[in-house]
Amino acid sequence: MFLLDVPVSITHDLVGSLAGALDPVAGGLAAPAAIILFTAAVRLLLVPLAVAQARGERARLRLLPKMRALQKKHARDPERLRREMAGLYAAEGASPLAGCLPALAQWPFFAVMYQLFVSATVAGHQNLLLTHTLAGVPLGQNLLSVGLFSPGALVFLVLLVLLGLVAWWSSRRVTAEGPMGRVARLLPFGTVAVAAFVPLAAGLYLLTSTAWAAAERAILHRRVVAAS
Repeated sequence: MFLLDVPVSITHDLVGSLAGALDPVAGGLAAPAAIILFTAAVRLLLVPLAVAQARGERARLRLLPKMRALQKKHARDPERLRREMAGLYAAEGASPLAGCLPALAQWPFFAVMYQLFVSATVAGHQNLLLTHTLAGVPLGQNLLSVGLFSPGALVFLVLLVLLGLVAWWSSRRVTAEGPMGRVARLLPFGTVAVAAFVPLAAGLYLLTSTAWAAAERAILHRRVVAAS
């Protein structure tokens, strides 16, 4: 059995049921709305990891002067620097990996969503979600399959612009410095490139998830972390 068969089947049923429940209210937008609500539910499950991420960054900022001192002291001894940095994090009860947890945890969900909307059949039955559309564009198509100069390309253009705005906002709030900081500021824009090639449904997932993450970051870093 393919690794994602079971989670894809479960997700298909969940999103399909949610779209059916929303149909009397949302009509033709029921399936896109179901994807957005499903994404919000995933992000809600990941809130504890986001809190850990915010606290981890707060710890990193607190330790930054000591980290710089260690980097200067052991610049010619990378192995000693690695041990000293690990000891510093351990002594302060912090983890350099805390900031990666939410991003890593949501990728399996994105993989399932992607597989769901590139599969003609799910659990041996026709994937009826592929028949749903957003502004006339099937949720299972991507920008290239729709055509760069077709009317449907406007839907993807709006999606890419919104993702770009969210990426810009997120990039401006990166506090890391040096080479890692430059990489961290570029990473949010990767979602724009990804959305150009994945199905529209997966692009909706990306937009909802990144917008949630941006808002979550603002709230947690101003309130939850400040109060901890």
